[in-house]
Amino acid sequence: MELSFYKYQGTGNDFVMVDDRDQRFDEKNLSLVQNLCDRKFGIGADGLILIRNHSNYDFEMIYFNADGSQSMCGNGARCAVAFSAFLGIIKEKTHFLAIDGPHEALIVGDQVELLMGNVAGITQSMGDYFVNTGSPHHIRFVDHVRDYPVFDQGKSIRYDACYAPSGTNVNFVEGINENEVFVRTYERGVENETLSCGTGVTAAAIVYGAQKNQNLVKINTLGGKLSVKFQNDTSGGFHDIWLIGPAEQVFSGKINI
Repeated sequence: MELSFYKYQGTGNDFVMVDDRDQRFDEKNLSLVQNLCDRKFGIGADGLILIRNHSNYDFEMIYFNADGSQSMCGNGARCAVAFSAFLGIIKEKTHFLAIDGPHEALIVGDQVELLMGNVAGITQSMGDYFVNTGSPHHIRFVDHVRDYPVFDQGKSIRYDACYAPSGTNVNFVEGINENEVFVRTYERGVENETLSCGTGVTAAAIVYGAQKNQNLVKINTLGGKLSVKFQNDTSGGFHDIWLIGPAEQVFSGKINI
């Protein structure tokens, strides 16, 4: 079977995109997902996304990490919105379904603005912080984040017993000024550092913004710049959380599977 695909990236977080509105892709074939995401023997990506029809939404995004596991992916969702616009499914606004529930998004120029799910709050973990933004994220503040051993420290925290059995994503954050940070992320499911992580920078922005009393935080990653804006709840949670950044098509192709 010949599979048509598109490659998208959002601040260096890259994805194999498949128009699967005819539902020909076998989503239970996790080895296929792994092979397509393999950077040596496949197309190469941090994850794979299927776009499918849904009777109650503009489309449904089905997301797989590179290892075949599933979770919410913020940058992947922004790329899915851009891809759906390319396919003619949507225009500037959309209401779509992801694994963690419904989302809204806007396309403003070359930026995709994604409304994330509400966050219940920030908790303490291992002397650091933990936030669930649709995917679990451990947040550790460090100095000199560009030189920090993200892979070794991230892997250690990701597999710590306190997060068993599913594990967590791990974000290392350095403050730049009152409303700007640099974030590096070890991603569960990729099992390595990625150039950017949408749910991760959202979690980091919420923790940093809460500390600095800011509702808009600028994010620097190895793959580019994003921003996160949100509102505080009186209960200690957060709502109206928007992840904002670029998403672009890199190339398209066909592969025999």
